[in-house]
Amino acid sequence: MGQGVHVTDLPGVGKRYDIDLEREDERVSVVIRSGGMRDLYVFTSRSADPTAVLELTEEQARKVGAVLSATFFES
Repeated sequence: MGQGVHVTDLPGVGKRYDIDLEREDERVSVVIRSGGMRDLYVFTSRSADPTAVLELTEEQARKVGAVLSATFFES
């Protein structure tokens, strides 16, 4: 998919996208479930347990994505 992004199929669930960050022990994982929900996991250590977990609907994920990609404009 691109340098620093790793895609894994999760049979019966959807796909997981692991995004490498600058530090070796930091990572963000996004699981896009077949039903449209998105799970965002933030890892700030080598632990298998995430530091934060956020469940987003498809619409919420689009809003967050628009802000992160700087395509969100206030009217």
